Amino acid sequence: MAIRLIVKEPDQVLHKVAKEVTKITPNVQKLLTDMAETMYDADGVGLAAPQVGILKRIIVVDVGDEHGLIELINPEIIDQEGEQLGPEGCLSIPGLNGEVRRAFKVTVKGLDRNGNEITITGTDLLARCFQHEIDHLNGVLFTDIAEKVYPVTNDRPVRE
Repeated sequence: MAIRLIVKEPDQVLHKVAKEVTKITPNVQKLLTDMAETMYDADGVGLAAPQVGILKRIIVVDVGDEHGLIELINPEIIDQEGEQLGPEGCLSIPGLNGEVRRAFKVTVKGLDRNGNEITITGTDLLARCFQHEIDHLNGVLFTDIAEKVYPVTNDRPVRE
């Protein structure tokens, strides 16, 4: 268990497509634990493996709802509905927020830390977070798709 260094833009690892995890090993499980600790330490609500310099399709998310900590290996969006436009920030792009259009409801499928397939449906912030983190796995940052980008002020904390 360790807090890892969060990679910052313009590091090229953030712009690359992460590779599928083909085998869940103790190292993958340790990475999940480290990523969660790193996310909590940075006061974020999501973190993707490329943000800690690892090009693997792994995300952790905790938006403070009834789902608690969600760990997903090889996550993919299998359904989406509706639309929302709202603010996003990113632990890898401190000092900036943006207005990003996302689906309002998404269903995501992936593997848990033990290799079991799980499917989770989220709305609002959880849906936004899933989409944001899966974008990271595809080398896409919120600034690539934001309709407007602006500096963070004290009344707009950076949240991912």
